[in-house]
Amino acid sequence: MQAVVFYGDGDSRVTSWPKPQVQSGTALLRVEAAALNRRDLWIVMGRYPGVKPPVVLGSDAVGVVEAVANDANREQTSWCGQRVVVNPSLGWGADQHRQGPDFEILGSPRQGTFAQWVVVPLEALHPAPKHLDLAQCAALPLAGLTAYRALFTRACVQPEERVLITGIGGGVAQMALSFARALGCRIAVTSADAAKRQAALQAGADWAGDYTDPHWSAALQQEWGGVDVIIDGSAGPGLAQALEAADYGARVVIYGGTAGTIDGIPPRVLFWKQLTMLGTTMGSDADFAAMLRFVHKHQLPIVVDQTYPLDQWPQALQRLRSSAQTGKVVLRMSDE
Repeated sequence: MQAVVFYGDGDSRVTSWPKPQVQSGTALLRVEAAALNRRDLWIVMGRYPGVKPPVVLGSDAVGVVEAVANDANREQTSWCGQRVVVNPSLGWGADQHRQGPDFEILGSPRQGTFAQWVVVPLEALHPAPKHLDLAQCAALPLAGLTAYRALFTRACVQPEERVLITGIGGGVAQMALSFARALGCRIAVTSADAAKRQAALQAGADWAGDYTDPHWSAALQQEWGGVDVIIDGSAGPGLAQALEAADYGARVVIYGGTAGTIDGIPPRVLFWKQLTMLGTTMGSDADFAAMLRFVHKHQLPIVVDQTYPLDQWPQALQRLRSSAQTGKVVLRMSDE
């Protein structure tokens, strides 16, 4: 089969790779589409820990189940022929508050989804949302799970609360915007890209600011009196300015660190405003199931930036690397 394989030292390419075999407790999925995540870019750039090449990249997938084996290693047909999405958050464990020692994300060390076939644990299978097309289904799992846990499990967001989402345009931020809008929140977003700010306003954001403007947070605070929840995937020096927009008692959820180490935050901002700082990574099986129910209940669309055939992996990766995208970048496994 054809797959995107990372060989180390920045070398990732489409190549022939052995077709995986179904084993006890797993399903063989014929992949139809798979979405890129920042995680894939970090792996290729050598900035992700614990990677042991060669490895098939990719965490998100939608496809059709071709074979299943239960724990007794007998063929089981309940999933066979169904179109499914895959929960890439594997081995979370029983504690809903945090991941356990067996936790891993699909796509390293376990072989990933940028391939014509992938084998995944049975518990990772979920029916694909029927109102979404293949690219939208592929785009949903990792970003949707991360955004859902950040908003609902960690921040415990409520209707009509004021929510600030930084770095709009990325997959998680777009999902957070969609989820918060469906809940009935007031939403502010930031981006240095005017087109992304305008797209966010058209998608339901109430306010959009340029985070390169040193006065953006003051303007938001003056207009809204502060925000109740901040959802941030960048961290870095810019987080200090975002905290200036926080109202007293606000919850701040950080799901990523693309801008690097957090610095420049006076402790007084945290203790005087009674802020709650929360970290989050992926989510539990219960989070994933709840996210799918929420998407189905509200018939939410999923924003897809561009799709590429598998053999255009370099172009898809460059699109993600450029940060020019609004929404998710998706690979198609075939042109059928």
